[in-house]
Amino acid sequence: MKNNMSALIAGTIFGFGLIVSGMSNPDKVMNFLNVFGHWDPSLLFVLGGAVICTFFGYRIVLKRNAPLLEREFFLPIKTALDKRLLTGAALFGAGWGMTGFCPGPAITGLAFGVVEPIIFLASMLCGYLIMNRLPHK
Repeated sequence: MKNNMSALIAGTIFGFGLIVSGMSNPDKVMNFLNVFGHWDPSLLFVLGGAVICTFFGYRIVLKRNAPLLEREFFLPIKTALDKRLLTGAALFGAGWGMTGFCPGPAITGLAFGVVEPIIFLASMLCGYLIMNRLPHK
């Protein structure tokens, strides 16, 4: 129960952060990505804040033996840049650039009652289901 409640609280704070920062507004994201057109650099502050928090946060948290609500840390063990990772990153970036949404802001966008995040999330789910059916090595 503690894990679920902490996940709910963290997700709620994250969602509010996406709304306040403008990340859930696809027009703002598209203007940020359009560096040769009507560029809106304001999301650089969001990016910078995230990088700074992550940089210091990991250094503080990883000094602990375990997280507060788990027995151990679950950190990635794979570090190689393989074809699947690079293809996924390219598809993620292309989808973000075409729609102005990535998964977190799209889920947050559902609260505004517009259809675009629904279409994005449905398309993302279809892509996930298709990729899950492909054979893996």
